[in-house]
Amino acid sequence: MSQFPLASIIINNYNYGRFLRAALDSALAQTYPNKEVIVVDDGSTDDSREVIAGYNGCLLPLLKENGGQGSAINAGFAASKGEIILFLDADDYLLPGAMEQAAACFSDPEIVNSHWPLWTMEENGHPSGGLMPIADLPDGDLREKVVRSGPDTQAWPPTSGNAWRRSFLEKILPMPEREFRIGADTYLFELAPFFGPVKALSKPLGYYRLHGRNNWARMSFDERLQRQLSSYDRYTTIIKEHCHALGIKIDPVSWKSNSWWHRLQIAVQEIAALIPSGTRFILVDQDEWGLDVTNNRRPIPFLERDGTYWGPPPDDATAIREFERLRSQGASFLVFAWPAFWWIEHYSGFFSYLRSRFACALQNSRLTVFDLR
Repeated sequence: MSQFPLASIIINNYNYGRFLRAALDSALAQTYPNKEVIVVDDGSTDDSREVIAGYNGCLLPLLKENGGQGSAINAGFAASKGEIILFLDADDYLLPGAMEQAAACFSDPEIVNSHWPLWTMEENGHPSGGLMPIADLPDGDLREKVVRSGPDTQAWPPTSGNAWRRSFLEKILPMPEREFRIGADTYLFELAPFFGPVKALSKPLGYYRLHGRNNWARMSFDERLQRQLSSYDRYTTIIKEHCHALGIKIDPVSWKSNSWWHRLQIAVQEIAALIPSGTRFILVDQDEWGLDVTNNRRPIPFLERDGTYWGPPPDDATAIREFERLRSQGASFLVFAWPAFWWIEHYSGFFSYLRSRFACALQNSRLTVFDLR
């Protein structure tokens, strides 16, 4: 690979005309010296195509009938020439050095994907101070791990937080378009570890926009859960086909015990069986579950400010004080979810306080629950 191989930034857009300029401008402003910018408009009915026309000569426009995100990715990739590919959602944008830093990872000829977290922003573009995802990103050769435990065990950034080696995408694209009208990024990153190592960059290189028209943001927790469980079945079937071609033996049935979404489904069922309907409970999950209301039970994030997750406490005393504040306001249970099990050792004083005063109603590999009544 040459020092600056051609990189393709492919923007997929459907009715995001009000956000599109920010995405296009960020792609064109990349400091990486050898790039092409392609925008795929997937049958928009707003002013998106007028916005795109304003960039005549600066990028390659592809105007197509609506077919969904997978269809847009397929079309953009087929038109691209880059050795490195970045799919940018039209409601997000990149920081100027994103492609330069991502491309540097591919100097290692084995790397198939480089990825990074994204800052979150409000609909109006103002930074909200969060990260997507919150958890650390996977790094290195993950094949042995995903073969053993399954692909749904890693935290991945959204579409705009990934760059891909072309030779990898040539092996898996075009993707099935009907099955991946939405969630096409899942198809890419769940397959990647079976084909080669991935490289994580710790610094956020772009912004992910939170707004009411995000497919993900519009869904309730229960809708998200059901969608992910259905998606899991689809992409594990596809993974099985690719692994057969690669000569890799896998056991998808055993994967479900490690699957994030299947574990979450069981945990939610356990909460519903233990906590009475209509009850408010404190949930310690590092804001990773995305739980809003499930089965008429409302979680309170911990720590929280005005109902919004505020991060872990600085010390045991703060944890105890904030816990008692929420208990005095009617919280009847305290639920520790597995992403926050590190609290048990880190906040040993807080846990000693809980165990000395309240009954532990459930403890397993998914949950530790205290009854505060």
